[in-house]
Amino acid sequence: MKAHYPVDFMAALLTSETGNTAKVVKYINECREMGITILPPDVNHSDWSFTPDGPSIRFGLGAVKNLGQSAVEAIGKARQEVGRFLSLHQFCEKVELGAINRRMIESLIRAGAMDSLEGTRSQKFAAVEGAMEAGQRAWRDRESGQVGLFGEAMAGEAHSAPLPRSPISPTKRSWAARKKCWLLGDGPPAGPLRG
Repeated sequence: MKAHYPVDFMAALLTSETGNTAKVVKYINECREMGITILPPDVNHSDWSFTPDGPSIRFGLGAVKNLGQSAVEAIGKARQEVGRFLSLHQFCEKVELGAINRRMIESLIRAGAMDSLEGTRSQKFAAVEGAMEAGQRAWRDRESGQVGLFGEAMAGEAHSAPLPRSPISPTKRSWAARKKCWLLGDGPPAGPLRG
């Protein structure tokens, strides 16, 4: 199987070892030797497990530290509803906040799983509290049956608020450098892999 379906085989192998950081590192290095690219985690693409994505493997959200199965399922359910998350505020308004909390969102930002959303990581960190509060208001309004001034016309609209100016200049790290930090815990981001 490994010879004929290497991407599928390695994705399954990585998923089976999600809780064992040393083995995940070993198999990621083996993927590199085989010429298989490991794509970073992404709230717009990743599932719980490592999944084949063309000739590459998409990093699974299940391997992100502090994230449980119910949180990943809530993200997937919201993603099916909206198609693609555009902002942190939209993410917090659409994902059931009973299944995800601040620590989980911060782990997703730290792991780079929200890099496809608008803004830098430091801006997202600064906006987490406000985005979660807006998300909680949106969930309460939906549960109580309240709608906006224009009713259903606004239901599909992506909600966003301006991100704060970040006092910290964003540093662009390569995926390989971030992955090394994740896996070895060598400084920021401090190990979002389970283990």
